[in-house]
Amino acid sequence: MQNMDLTGKLLIAMPGMPDPRFELSVIYICAHSDEGAMGLIVNKPSDELKFSDLQDQLDLPQGDCPDFAVHFGGPVEFGRGFVLHSTDYSSAPSQTMTVDDNFGLTSTMAILSDVARGRGPDQIILALGYSGWGPGQLEDEISANGWLTCDSDPGLVFGGDNDVKWTAALKTMGVDPMLLSAEAGRA
Repeated sequence: MQNMDLTGKLLIAMPGMPDPRFELSVIYICAHSDEGAMGLIVNKPSDELKFSDLQDQLDLPQGDCPDFAVHFGGPVEFGRGFVLHSTDYSSAPSQTMTVDDNFGLTSTMAILSDVARGRGPDQIILALGYSGWGPGQLEDEISANGWLTCDSDPGLVFGGDNDVKWTAALKTMGVDPMLLSAEAGRA
């Protein structure tokens, strides 16, 4: 598994994931290198926290943007916000990281203000916190049958029905979730 670059890929939690925070998770990997990996859970919206709540708390403009749920991006730096978005938006060059042709990542107040004013990206997931792994940790978890990986698809990542993203991600690989095992095999 050395020299694997998962940037721009999806991680799909295997059944039996021991950490309940990641159970049935689909994670978009924003960055992956020898130094570790960083991603955002894209299928766990908050039942309680909406963008309008952040508009009030952060004194953002009150525009005509539709309200939407804020996602749980992962357990690391839970008080920090990240916006995974389509590449039709870019703030100052050093503030938006282009992940690939379909996805950008911005974590500034400017994007939140632009979203509130209706000038943000066409597609977004606003997440608090992120999922992170140290050097080699993600590769070890994949080897231990903790995750499957697949190509990302903007329709799946930004799609509105979070309850089916896990199953939909598996189906892009031709995998039937009912046939998955939580046990790793050895050949």
